[in-house]
Amino acid sequence: MHTAILILHVLVAAGIIGLVLLQHGKGADMGAAFGSGSAGSLFGSSGSANFLSRATGVLTAIFFVTSLALTYLSAGKSESGGVMAEHLPVQQESQPAPAGGNASQPAATEAPDASKAKEIPK
Repeated sequence: MHTAILILHVLVAAGIIGLVLLQHGKGADMGAAFGSGSAGSLFGSSGSANFLSRATGVLTAIFFVTSLALTYLSAGKSESGGVMAEHLPVQQESQPAPAGGNASQPAATEAPDASKAKEIPK
């Protein structure tokens, strides 16, 4: 289901890009101010919406719905560590030392005050 919505989402996005590039912009008739065309379209006086603008609106609505659907479907994956959790290597956490002490663990040899003395520049 996730894959099908993702494919539809990408196709709709490509369709929106294509339709926007095909449309005639409002500022494209600015040459009319200099006498090369009809001056009525200088400030964007246009009639009813044509097919391209209506199709862009429909594809935009579909894009919005598929965006929400993809967000909803991927929300369940965030409980397992996020979107990238399945791509990251699993790191094992270190086990706490037993209460009796462990000989393999090195003991702290320096006092806390001595470590701060090393940080002070001379």
